[in-house]
Amino acid sequence: MKKIAAITLGILLFSVINVFALDWKSLHEKADNLNLKEAVALIRNDSQSSENYYVLGLVYLNLHQDDRAEESFAIASKLSPDSLEARWGIAEAMRRKHALKEASSILNSILKLKPDFAPASISLAYIKYMEMDFQGSVNLALKVIDLGRERVDLSNYVRAYCLYSGAKGMIAHYGGPLSKAINGLSVKPNLEKAEKLQPNSPGVLFGLGSYYFLAPVIAGGDKKKAEIYLKRAIEADPLFVDAYIRLAQLYKIRKDMDKYNLYINKAISLDPKNELLVDQQSGRCKFICIGGAEK
Repeated sequence: MKKIAAITLGILLFSVINVFALDWKSLHEKADNLNLKEAVALIRNDSQSSENYYVLGLVYLNLHQDDRAEESFAIASKLSPDSLEARWGIAEAMRRKHALKEASSILNSILKLKPDFAPASISLAYIKYMEMDFQGSVNLALKVIDLGRERVDLSNYVRAYCLYSGAKGMIAHYGGPLSKAINGLSVKPNLEKAEKLQPNSPGVLFGLGSYYFLAPVIAGGDKKKAEIYLKRAIEADPLFVDAYIRLAQLYKIRKDMDKYNLYINKAISLDPKNELLVDQQSGRCKFICIGGAEK
């Protein structure tokens, strides 16, 4: 009897979760193809739709307007209080504003209820990376990759490959010769898979630019290619702070301090709390800062 009751409760809980579940994959792909004016028009057409506010929040995230994104997701959550997707949106906006501990708590609670919700795994993978839990980041990214493209929106699927590659690169960096061989060799092939899926993605361009910048020549390192890819990343997304920092580091090793200062100051103006920027300025170099810390 108890077993039957437990099964019934489980079915009811699953049903409640799915009643309020958004078709997040379609909504993410919809948002990637909308501009802000079009997203705002959705709200004008139906201001009581949690889906419309969710899409607006996603568009704001794409534009790096994180405060407005959080506000939109909060309205979506108010309209659909049981929406795990809206809660993810709030957590993702918090992550981007560097509230990693608070965001992590929300993301973990979401994944307990919905383990296959790829956006939450991606957000948590970013946090694990910043916390230097690179294997944890790899595991979460691989989880999304294993779901398959048919179950994940394109942008998050591509992010999974980028995160997997980046975290593998850091494991190789901190590991011994065997780790460098095993983990290091998986970086570029996975970035190339991401490039085939979304060749103009700022994240992909940044990943390849960072690879060519940081890899030794024997492993395909090429500073000229790094410069090309990093500049393309900025062209694709002029607010992509990490790309400015890597370019600044590249110019520093070339002893072009005018360009170093140009790009590092641009990064500071956009996001003074950016983890890669703080790493560079502090001299800790946890995430590798070729060229040394800022003097």
